[in-house]
Amino acid sequence: MKKRVRRAWLVFLFYLSWALFGAAGLLLNLACLVLTLFPRRAAFEPAVRGAIRWILAGWLAWLRASGITKVTWIGFDAPLPRGSVYVANHPSIVDATLILARLPDAVCIFKPALMRNPAIGPAAAMAGYVRGDTGLDIIKAAGAKVAAGQSMLVFPEGTRTAAGTMLGKMKPGFALIAAQAKAPVSLMIIRASPELGVRGRPLWPAPAVLPCWVEITLDRTWDYEPGRSAKELTRIVELRICEVLSSKATG
Repeated sequence: MKKRVRRAWLVFLFYLSWALFGAAGLLLNLACLVLTLFPRRAAFEPAVRGAIRWILAGWLAWLRASGITKVTWIGFDAPLPRGSVYVANHPSIVDATLILARLPDAVCIFKPALMRNPAIGPAAAMAGYVRGDTGLDIIKAAGAKVAAGQSMLVFPEGTRTAAGTMLGKMKPGFALIAAQAKAPVSLMIIRASPELGVRGRPLWPAPAVLPCWVEITLDRTWDYEPGRSAKELTRIVELRICEVLSSKATG
């Protein structure tokens, strides 16, 4: 009986967490929808990015306080530098929200369909996130933002890792952005509960094992190196992710 009651309580907290996240996001997007009517919209971008980080940090604090998701940060003792390209593997649906709560003045790349979504598009547009229309345009726009001192979050797999696999095929876009901005690339490696919003699994029903857990490790940084190809850097990062995840699996 106690196990059933505890399970019901954890499931309630799990969905309450997402309800709070959705409510905060809705309010932010409604406010941003109003801001899109103002001239000189770019002037609002830093404030909107700050609001997004504040909301995500608040949600992270809620996850910690409620105990529904344990998030462990490894290697994050020092402040993260701006003007860097941050890359990570993408095992769960919460990866971006957690990392964006820690990155300074961060932007990321949004698919055009998401930019048109009224539930999340206004905030992404007002924050100055890069719209992923064509490859060359993405590289130029993202590189300009990083060169201007903003942090760029990229998931080189392009989508969440498929269930039952360690890592999807890596794309070189992040390396091209870093080369365009002459910026360093910092790698974060993520491990998470197997059922926490993995690709192809809806949020309902709740994960069989609750509370959930996420571990995010700031692994290493590659400084800009003239002459190094995007293909080479992509391969180096891919091998490092596989090396760490393999060692964790057998450790």
